[in-house]
Amino acid sequence: MTDFRINVFLSVARNLSFTKASNELNISQPAISKHISEIENQYGVQLFERVNNKVLLTTQGSKFLTFAEEIHRQYRELEFEMNMITNTNTGKLIIGASTTIAQYILPIIMSKFMCHYPDITLSVITGNTEYIEKLILEHKVDIGIVEGIVHKKEFKYSLFALDELVLVTSPKSSIKDEISFDEMKHLPIVLRESGSGTLEVIQKLLKSRGLKLSDLNVIMQLGSTEAIKRFVIAGDSFAIVSIAAIIDELRRGELTVIEISEVRINRDFSFITLFGSQNRLVDKFIRFALSSYKEM
Repeated sequence: MTDFRINVFLSVARNLSFTKASNELNISQPAISKHISEIENQYGVQLFERVNNKVLLTTQGSKFLTFAEEIHRQYRELEFEMNMITNTNTGKLIIGASTTIAQYILPIIMSKFMCHYPDITLSVITGNTEYIEKLILEHKVDIGIVEGIVHKKEFKYSLFALDELVLVTSPKSSIKDEISFDEMKHLPIVLRESGSGTLEVIQKLLKSRGLKLSDLNVIMQLGSTEAIKRFVIAGDSFAIVSIAAIIDELRRGELTVIEISEVRINRDFSFITLFGSQNRLVDKFIRFALSSYKEM
């Protein structure tokens, strides 16, 4: 129902490319240019400029983007509300999920949700917590599920699930069963990248003991838990990862958990939305996800 020109503008603005927008919307590049020109002529502004073969938003274009994203969001909300009146369940929900959740928890929930509501389209954008927060602010996702512990005033947070971070290594390691926190500091350890919720929790633990990340023997930081697991399995190193991420490796005997005496690293997985925003499709998904996770 949205004015198609709005969709064209949003595609160009998000991709900063007329060619990518053409491919994304499956229309010709001249048609893309025509739609953009029509908007510019209607409002008497220039929305984009080319600088060194790059497409950039002008000041007016950035302002237009703010309103276009809100219009697009409200149209989707309108569609869902009208379907609620007629007792149909259709619509589109874009979920932003931090890496651990997207890989190890969300797929099962999404599969069940789509079985119950086949006419609701789900899509997922994956990244670390910092990136998902950015997408929500830019109205590029409807809801996030993140693993961060720092709550920001722009967002509303609600508990999704509890998680535990554990120290893991290869069964070939000479260290078995349990070590002290001081002993852990000297182990060759692999961690997630800056901006990840996992690293944020570890930094908080260190701070509570008067330590910094530099006080650990960090040999590498990698951008995904999968990469960390493969690294640890192949070598003589250690990692701190979500217990939810290593269930299969524990069953296959590829990884083993080392207890850190008197230390438990717990964290929350949280739903996150823009503070003050309301969306009944988001509410429906939250209720379903909470119910499904309990069953899991």
